[in-house]
Amino acid sequence: MESENEIILRLHTLEELQAQQELLRLEKQDVLDSVLTPEIKRQIADIELEFAPRADALAEALARTTESVKQAVSTYGKTVTGEHLQAVWMKGRESWDSKALQGYAMAHPEVLVFQKIGEPSVSIRRR
Repeated sequence: MESENEIILRLHTLEELQAQQELLRLEKQDVLDSVLTPEIKRQIADIELEFAPRADALAEALARTTESVKQAVSTYGKTVTGEHLQAVWMKGRESWDSKALQGYAMAHPEVLVFQKIGEPSVSIRRR
């Protein structure tokens, strides 16, 4: 098993690699910007401006329709399959009040045979 200091060193390595990746992205963008003339940059901005209202309207319609499909399938109670998309219905997750059950298990330890503890997981977050 690695020590905390060894893991911290790995985190530093990961951070350095992420920084290198971002620097490479910025370097690439600088090279692209150097070949784009002010005229081409203006044309690109004009194109972005021209397409923005349609893109925004489409994004809004997609969000509304997605929510509508989810609501309909949730009410229908079964998975629905279209030609290219499938709306997968899943029953609600079952959960238990762990704190209350732990208290109950102190008085009734026989219920602990039903306890399952999953594998731990790790997520990496920027601080």
